[in-house]
Amino acid sequence: MRLKEKRVIALIDHEFEDLELWYPILRLQEEGATVDLVGAKGQEEYIGKYGVPATSEYAFSDVDPANYDALLVPGGWAPDKLRRYEDVLRIVKHMNENKKAIGQICHAGWVLISAKILSGKRVTSTPGIRDDMENAGAIWLDEAVVVDGHIVSSRRPPDLPPYVKAFADLLAEQ
Repeated sequence: MRLKEKRVIALIDHEFEDLELWYPILRLQEEGATVDLVGAKGQEEYIGKYGVPATSEYAFSDVDPANYDALLVPGGWAPDKLRRYEDVLRIVKHMNENKKAIGQICHAGWVLISAKILSGKRVTSTPGIRDDMENAGAIWLDEAVVVDGHIVSSRRPPDLPPYVKAFADLLAEQ
């Protein structure tokens, strides 16, 4: 269990992409990581785009990112909401400044854009936000997974296996 001592924040809001939240969580848990779901409120139920529920364990404001090793941002429509919370941006900025693993897939790039951490970074995302990523200063690539330092990015659900493997590998190295 190579991730036994690792703690990961998984951000959550309504209309998250079900697979992009649950697949990484389950894979990381299989490797021993502790993954905490963090939303606007603790103990709140959020519903994914396809109806799969997820209950947050903590509120954004209650989380000290210094106590975590990594951050996962799922896609779907949730990132458009997540990026509006100052506490989410605080968490993302802390993780970035401390070079902790940040995983983002599909529309999750919006959160990193709002945190202003993508300038000069090589990333991917759903092609639908390519212009947004490039306008934020990122170098956008059409690849299943892109790793640039501590940021791991991916395009969409079919890319989940290489995305989560790359994220878990990076987390294990930290």
